[in-house]
Amino acid sequence: MSVQHLTSANFDTVIAGAQPVLVDFFATWCGPCKMLSPVIEQLAAELEGKAAVCKLDIDQEMAIAERYGVQSVPTVVLFQNGREMGRIVGYQPKTAILNLLGQAKA
Repeated sequence: MSVQHLTSANFDTVIAGAQPVLVDFFATWCGPCKMLSPVIEQLAAELEGKAAVCKLDIDQEMAIAERYGVQSVPTVVLFQNGREMGRIVGYQPKTAILNLLGQAKA
């Protein structure tokens, strides 16, 4: 499964589900975001059927970034049932993101 790109048109619908949703808030000019991108792609493939893995460009969707208080990128936020369950700010290894995913309710 590939990474789903979120916009204001689909964001609220995607995060509303019971399945955990990881959202990578990123910017195209951000070096650490570019380093994290292959990790996000890997997770999308590995977590297929268990969690949705998405990306949101903060420059294109500033209102959503502001709504969730994203002040630096990359920020990976875990959502479930429309609620934020946890977040990681800055580049983190895959294990840290998997640990974040562990905060979701089964």
